[in-house]
Amino acid sequence: MRSGAEQPDAGSSGTGSSGTGRGPYFDELAVGQQFTAAPAITLTDGLVAAHQAITGDRLALGLDHELCRAVTGGDPLAPPALAWDIAIGQSTVVTQLVRANLFYRGLAFRRVPRIGDTLRTSTQVAALRQNRPREGRAPTGLAALRITTTDQRDRPVLDFWRCAMLPLRDPDRQTGHADDLDLIGRDVTTGELSALARGWQLGLLADRADGPHPADLRAGQSFAVTGGDVVSAAPELARLTLNIAAVHHDARAGGNGRLVYGGHVIGLALSQAARTLPALATVAGWHSCDHLAPVAEGDTLRSTIVVEHVDHLPGGAGLVHLRSLVRADGPPQRDVLDWRYVALLA
Repeated sequence: MRSGAEQPDAGSSGTGSSGTGRGPYFDELAVGQQFTAAPAITLTDGLVAAHQAITGDRLALGLDHELCRAVTGGDPLAPPALAWDIAIGQSTVVTQLVRANLFYRGLAFRRVPRIGDTLRTSTQVAALRQNRPREGRAPTGLAALRITTTDQRDRPVLDFWRCAMLPLRDPDRQTGHADDLDLIGRDVTTGELSALARGWQLGLLADRADGPHPADLRAGQSFAVTGGDVVSAAPELARLTLNIAAVHHDARAGGNGRLVYGGHVIGLALSQAARTLPALATVAGWHSCDHLAPVAEGDTLRSTIVVEHVDHLPGGAGLVHLRSLVRADGPPQRDVLDWRYVALLA
């Protein structure tokens, strides 16, 4: 995987501190470098409520604490979108200078976090590839990062990869980084995903929630979600989840104004999916997530949900492989997200 990566500059360390109060440039990174400096964060009712106000989370097992205890036998679940937003936010100690995020791969929950858990994240540089120079554009490179999140008892919670485009500090430098990013990441297995709900009484949720249920779904079905959702409170969501990427806070860093954090778009897409599939218990993992175009505050997002596959589980529940295709009204109207994920449906 490694392509003769040079060692980082003396001012950059494996703990994520550059000594300058900023994240690293592309040419200050080396494969294998690890960053652990982001603060841990405890999942509280207040944090959940603030996140829900921005993303519109509608998952019943996070909203209805008594139902959650009956179904799962434990404390209330934290929204999955809050957990991955925090993991991504904690990883921005590496990507404060990011120009764009190209993909997420293989995101999988190893356990479902609950209110009261404390999440901490380690981010490792998995691969590096310097981009070819383009006339009129500052030089950049792609950093593939492996993000691992654990709880207060060091139990694994999340494990995934994302790819960030970062600028070079020295515009004339040739780093020699040329890793094949197609080799980065792995898909998650049905066994890994179904283990999350072992022992859950999902029939109780099925009795409360309207359909469709897994038995009602077939590959190729699609649902055009009724109504759109306006993107608002974008920098607030970034601050809430420890996301320090400058493009989400500083209009000058974004070039043409602030960019909306990609997790904001994903959170609204999940809210729209839960309106369409009220029996959605949680998201077990992602196959892939591609951001197709930037999103700005004030855009209205609309989505179409496609059923790709259904893995039926005992008792009528299922792992439903979904694809959310999201477009923004703009102006201009444009496709902004192609998200393929696995929903646990009662």
